[in-house]
Amino acid sequence: MGRDVASANISGEDRRRYREKVRRCLDVLARMLGESQFDFRRPHIGLEIELNLIDAVGDPLMRNADVLKAIADPAWATELGQFNLEINIPPRELGGEGAGELESEVRDHLLHADGRAQEVGGRLVMIGILPTLRRGDIGEETLSANARYKMLNDQIFAARGEEFHISIDGAEPLRMHADNITPEAACTSVQFHLQVSPDQFGAYWNAAQAVAGPQVATAANSPFLFGHRLWQESRIRLFEQSTDTRPDELKAQGVRPRVWFGERWITSVFDLFEENTRYFPALLPLCDEEDPREVLDAGGVPQLGELTLHNGTVYRWNRPIYAVFKGRPHLRVENRVLPAGPSAADVVANGAFYYGVVRALAEEDRPVWTRMSFNTAEENLHRAARDGIDATMYWPGMGNVPAAELVLRKLLPLAYEGLDRWGVDPARRDRLLGIIERRCVTGRTGAAWQIETVAELERSGASRHDALRMMTRAYAAHMRGNEPVHTWPIGV
Repeated sequence: MGRDVASANISGEDRRRYREKVRRCLDVLARMLGESQFDFRRPHIGLEIELNLIDAVGDPLMRNADVLKAIADPAWATELGQFNLEINIPPRELGGEGAGELESEVRDHLLHADGRAQEVGGRLVMIGILPTLRRGDIGEETLSANARYKMLNDQIFAARGEEFHISIDGAEPLRMHADNITPEAACTSVQFHLQVSPDQFGAYWNAAQAVAGPQVATAANSPFLFGHRLWQESRIRLFEQSTDTRPDELKAQGVRPRVWFGERWITSVFDLFEENTRYFPALLPLCDEEDPREVLDAGGVPQLGELTLHNGTVYRWNRPIYAVFKGRPHLRVENRVLPAGPSAADVVANGAFYYGVVRALAEEDRPVWTRMSFNTAEENLHRAARDGIDATMYWPGMGNVPAAELVLRKLLPLAYEGLDRWGVDPARRDRLLGIIERRCVTGRTGAAWQIETVAELERSGASRHDALRMMTRAYAAHMRGNEPVHTWPIGV
């Protein structure tokens, strides 16, 4: 939910007006879909990356406002916690020349921002969960100084009415309660955007859902939280719990969670916006002046502000996006399942794998979602989050199979085929997908590297937190070198 909002007192009338406005926006969206008003001349991709700030010893640095001022680049913004930043990489054509420069552009942005962060005593680290976070680092006082975060915190707690319960199994299970949403700030992700035509949206969203498990298995990078070794991608479970507006009684009634995989394959983007409107009460009921019906009737393009704001407070792992750019509306799938990092090369390789696979799956004559249940796709995601590259998951025609075997035998060939259809340069295609292949062959993901490095440091006599600090500093140095994680040596 990246939109800025002003602090406000919310009344019952505000909620009623907002609900009516959201429904009006939904009706207008239905008209626009029926009238084929959407821009889709050349598909574009976009990229958002969330990062953490660390100090000289590797602990979190609560100075994102100062670092943002030093960076002085509108591509950068604050995120939920004072130790978080986010960068938005400009959109570009997927098969165009600009896509080929994505890796170097991401790396240049990171190096520039890291240099500015050093001026205020910090460094940037691109990692799913900052390993050196401690429970004392998480509190309402560590929220970024933006009114939307305070309002979101207050509204989520008003809806829930009690503390959050964080419960994650693993080698060293974690059980804790939190009286604010800042544990969510521990979760930093990469979001891949893909512009899709209305006619194809259902197929691409279904394909993204189907491949979510294999994506996470090959890119897990969040094994430590508050000193505990948990899941390979603990961020998935933490995010699900740290923004859950449901007390136990509502869970027992089957009320949907706001961090949501979904519950069915779809045929249209309208299905998703309609579900969001029907199932989820407003968290930020703030109305715009625009009347979307009047704008559309007058031949204009409505912003649908209330619908998009509401959509931003339903945290689907693959989220539908409506936006207006240069006076033209368009639709995007926002893929949100992956953690940040480890390197720019790894991030762009993850993107190449995703964009290639979803293109191939979306265009299959017999789509995978006609041969696999929706619940199985969700189970694959949670197995991957728990076990990473060692996960076993189901795929039609293969049965239950190790994640690495599934990727190497089935999904990587599809990724090559899909990138060819997008018109990606073969040399860049081969380099990026080669990174995914080597991760599968070596079993070395970001999570695996973190776990092995901490274990070696502890065998040498380091305490857990000292080992996490040393590992985090070494991780940040490797990140700046931009070699993919499967090549990183174990240790510091």
